[in-house]
Amino acid sequence: MRKRPIDQPADRPLEVVDGSTREVLRRLELDVTRRLDGLLHGDHRGLVPGHGTELGETRRYAPGDDVRRIDWNVTARLSEAHIRQTIAERELQTWLLIDRSSRLDFGTTRCEKRDLVLAASAAVGFLTSRDGNQIGAVLTGRGEPEVVPARSSRKHLLRLLHQIADGPRGDNSGVTDLSTGLARLSKLARRRGLITVVSDFMVQPGWQDALGVVGRRHDVLAVQITDPREFELPNIGLVLVRDPATGEEREVQTSKASVRDAFAAAAAERQERLAEDLRRARIDHLVLSTDRAWLDDLVGFVAGRRHRLQAGSARGIGGSGS
Repeated sequence: MRKRPIDQPADRPLEVVDGSTREVLRRLELDVTRRLDGLLHGDHRGLVPGHGTELGETRRYAPGDDVRRIDWNVTARLSEAHIRQTIAERELQTWLLIDRSSRLDFGTTRCEKRDLVLAASAAVGFLTSRDGNQIGAVLTGRGEPEVVPARSSRKHLLRLLHQIADGPRGDNSGVTDLSTGLARLSKLARRRGLITVVSDFMVQPGWQDALGVVGRRHDVLAVQITDPREFELPNIGLVLVRDPATGEEREVQTSKASVRDAFAAAAAERQERLAEDLRRARIDHLVLSTDRAWLDDLVGFVAGRRHRLQAGSARGIGGSGS
């Protein structure tokens, strides 16, 4: 279903009718950096956990420091607890796994789901591709996965985002196989970095193990793209619904409360199962919806993640996960 024309907020950066893709990306960059630059501490700490890997100077232990960072050799020599500080890695390699299934060509409120795919990709790109950091992508969902090698220039990032924005539309392209894309990504991303999976996760089953393998080496962020009609049917009588990925059609009598309740229960169960799969794999989960301001959701996610990392560090707890 194509998005219907409605009055939209003046600050909405996904208006694609009045401007070119270049203008859309320019406004995306301005909005992302304006809202998040002051919130992040460092180039990518807000999105990626950890204190770095290179050993730095030692200092006296202070209440709240992670006890696992105590340098016992220095502590024994000086008879006073010292911790070994670490230096954050200067170059981050980020990979995007982008779902381009026809199921993303759908939206019933402010925008289509594919607009949010672009927004999420742009946000991660603009926040991480600085100071020599590299970004690449695996585009999956329409045939064989397409690889965009990781490079570090702003021109490269904009070219990548153009490729995502201008992706083909089409029906019956099939259900996305995330497992294939993740396997390809695992071979490409040899150096530890940030992996961001952008999808509605209405994909072929069996991707959980492949994502878990990637998550053991990298910091992984799962961005789920949703639309409210995927969770609740309106009471509008008999409607013909069509799966854009498979072309399958079915008549649904939405005037029946039992049908609407069964649909909502199945959707809630699917969402709970997805959240549990990601939680078990200790992967952060950000949900963006076509009926909400995606930038507000992103700001809230980054702020909440920063708070969790600081709280975990104060309690001596490491690691990631939602």
